[in-house]
Amino acid sequence: MPNTPSPEPRRAVTGVFLLDKPFGLSSNAALQRVRRLFGAQKAGHTGTLDPHATGLLAICLGEATKFSGWLLDAPKTYLAQIRLGYTSSTGDGEGEIVRKKPFLGSQADLQAALKQFEGVQVQRPPMHSALKVEGRPLYSYARAGIEIPRAERHIEVLAQCMESWDGETLSLSVTVSKGTYIRVLAQDIGEGLGCGGYLVGLRRTGAGPFTLEAATTLEALESLAPAERDTLLLPADSLLQDMPFLELDDAQSNAVLCGQRPACDIPGRPGQRFRVYNPGKHFLGICELGTEQRLHPARMMAGD
Repeated sequence: MPNTPSPEPRRAVTGVFLLDKPFGLSSNAALQRVRRLFGAQKAGHTGTLDPHATGLLAICLGEATKFSGWLLDAPKTYLAQIRLGYTSSTGDGEGEIVRKKPFLGSQADLQAALKQFEGVQVQRPPMHSALKVEGRPLYSYARAGIEIPRAERHIEVLAQCMESWDGETLSLSVTVSKGTYIRVLAQDIGEGLGCGGYLVGLRRTGAGPFTLEAATTLEALESLAPAERDTLLLPADSLLQDMPFLELDDAQSNAVLCGQRPACDIPGRPGQRFRVYNPGKHFLGICELGTEQRLHPARMMAGD
């Protein structure tokens, strides 16, 4: 019997790796490749990016996975390519063109129409999406010809800027809240213009405090020696830069690491969360301000 190669050893490495995800690769497949290259025991990503989308995917390793949820909830920025004058059955280039109606307006008309899609609005998740119903992604129902009722949700377009317009394809930089489907936004913009439109390209350029300029491709990561790869990891608290900072004394630090609730005389409202550090500026985790000015450990790093 041939010898079965033993699995590569895993290690307790902690940090955040910013990946420039390539076209055609699922978020989970990208995650597993990064995990293997770092030899990490534990890994998780911070928000699914469609296989046909590219760009920024923050991958958490080790203890950083405890804080990935904060980036999941953060605004995301995308560069979207929207083809106007055509309607796709899926809202993107994978579907069939079911209607053609050219946009005959000016660039000024286009700018004015885009203003209508800023701020809070309502979206219905598309059938061709990874959102699960009874454990099954919607796109699998769609491929079987089954239409599933989907509840509308409130989303927010926080900022947008028209990057270019060539008479058919609109390039739009847009920052949106959690849960926004850019594919649906592209369709809505096309419908608002009266000509139809669908998404032909999508690249994530920002997520919370991170930008695509700081990301690394898989090819570049693979070309590095293991020690060089580790230099690309950001600390776990880089995920929490928008959260207030709080330095504890030694007694308080020891208490929260033991799950206790020490007194803490700081201004704040009950329920407010802080990223907390010991006197040596070592990140300890997240604490919540409770009643009677006491800190409640919410999500803590493992002790050394």
